[in-house]
Amino acid sequence: MKKALYLAGAMVAALPLGLSTITNAEVVKLQAELKGSNEVPPNTSSGSGKAEASFDSDTRFLTYTVTYTGLSGPALGAHFHGPGEAGKNAGIALPFKSTESPIQGTATLTDTQAADLLAGKWYANIHTAANPGGELRGQMAK
Repeated sequence: MKKALYLAGAMVAALPLGLSTITNAEVVKLQAELKGSNEVPPNTSSGSGKAEASFDSDTRFLTYTVTYTGLSGPALGAHFHGPGEAGKNAGIALPFKSTESPIQGTATLTDTQAADLLAGKWYANIHTAANPGGELRGQMAK
């Protein structure tokens, strides 16, 4: 009986530890407005778009949707770039599997990628022939 009470007490004491692990997990919503004026250097594209994402901090699982309209021509490339703050260019962090709007995808990020994304150091970029460096860009933010 004494042993059973001890085990029950240990389980009750351990319960908050298990719950704290669960409550630390968070789904973070991020978004960006895509426009030519956000590009480096800026351009005068009349196109526009939006990037929306959900990131699960426990599993590091990212789900995203990118939409755009009014480009100067067909999208030739589309990616998340990083790490890079607004006003600075960076390499491709995560290529998109398609360039047709709506672009939808998922990925499991590395710890470094997750930290950069949550720190606002990723941006969505849509490339065209007229703007090979990027026609529309938007910095991902909470």
